[in-house]
Amino acid sequence: MSETNLLESVRAKIGRDVIGYHSYVGDDTVLVRRESIIPILKMLKEEFGFNMLADLSAVDYYGQEPRFEVVYHLNSLDRLQRIRIKIPVNEGETVDTATVLWPIADWLEREAWDMFGIVFKGHPNLKRLLMFDEFVGHPLRKDYPINKRQPRVKLRTPERG
Repeated sequence: MSETNLLESVRAKIGRDVIGYHSYVGDDTVLVRRESIIPILKMLKEEFGFNMLADLSAVDYYGQEPRFEVVYHLNSLDRLQRIRIKIPVNEGETVDTATVLWPIADWLEREAWDMFGIVFKGHPNLKRLLMFDEFVGHPLRKDYPINKRQPRVKLRTPERG
């Protein structure tokens, strides 16, 4: 299946959930409704062979509505194809977890929550991944104050015997 046929086939399958799409330099991107993300990802995995969640990231469009986009980067290892799926997320909205489809989503969703504060509903262990537990806020949000002071953390040292 060629890259243009891939985008057309995916759009035909999920037409009512498509908000927008584009293809640029071989990278196909489809913007879909947040409420439909898990059925769409499942269909892409099972019917189109996108068997690898290569990455999950987020973008903060501070000052705009919707504020965030969650971006799923999927690869088909058999056909050497990739597709990017984006969903718009407003402040305070939750996104269904993709851990039911790809176990690696556990760490990727934790990173998106830790850095941007996006909550993944149904996630088995949504806690800080990169920042220390006492860290206040989400540092990749564009409104995060860069000079904000954080609480001191006592370093744990191995006990001496």
